[in-house]
Amino acid sequence: KEKKFREGQAEQVLDTLFFDFIDLAKKLQPKVIIAENVKGLLQGKANLVVNDIRKAFNDAGYIVQDWVLNAKNMGVPQNRERVFFIAMRKDLAGPFLHQKDLFSKVPKLELDFKEKEIVFFKILDINAEKDTLSKNYTKLMRELRPGEKDLRHATKRLIGKENNFGNKILYYDKVCYCVIANDKDIVFSENRFKTAKEFIRAGSFPVDYNFLKLKPNYLIGMSVPPVMTAQIAHQIYIQWLSKLNP
Repeated sequence: KEKKFREGQAEQVLDTLFFDFIDLAKKLQPKVIIAENVKGLLQGKANLVVNDIRKAFNDAGYIVQDWVLNAKNMGVPQNRERVFFIAMRKDLAGPFLHQKDLFSKVPKLELDFKEKEIVFFKILDINAEKDTLSKNYTKLMRELRPGEKDLRHATKRLIGKENNFGNKILYYDKVCYCVIANDKDIVFSENRFKTAKEFIRAGSFPVDYNFLKLKPNYLIGMSVPPVMTAQIAHQIYIQWLSKLNP
């Protein structure tokens, strides 16, 4: 489907955007390509698209592999799982090839991140003006039971309907949920919404980042966390690029 983006792009057909990216890489021929998408791309019928993606990478001259990585294991204070496609140009792959399974040889790359989790308390915005809850939200929070992940059960107990799935509950000792563009997370012990600075920290963006006219939660929800990107790029440099001839 076509969509206009807040960032200012012209209309795009989202279903072909990934392949447009590969077409561009085919023309530019970088040594390595990194592409990211939602974890669901590997599940159900969507997996048929993955086969087309792999074929497109192959036709462009690359050997591609995919990993499901979680930002919370990479020094990002956010529980964000994404699939990453990482491809090396075929003419460079020879020295790195290993037998992945019975049928395929791929460039060896280990992406086993084990950073200590950063819980919400570590990114707490102590001094900022708080976005307090409305009377309706306050009533729902009184119905909330410790440990519940969102307001759906509290809503059902109060009005008999499951609703407010999107209102995730943040606990001091837990990692933030995945930031999404229309995020309205609520801090359990303070009965308030998450602040802009907490969004920024959860996304691992610099606190002085200029979001221009965009709301931080929108851009962060649409982006790969910078620290997540840096961790992957660092391993690609150490394991691949640093070993290639200049």
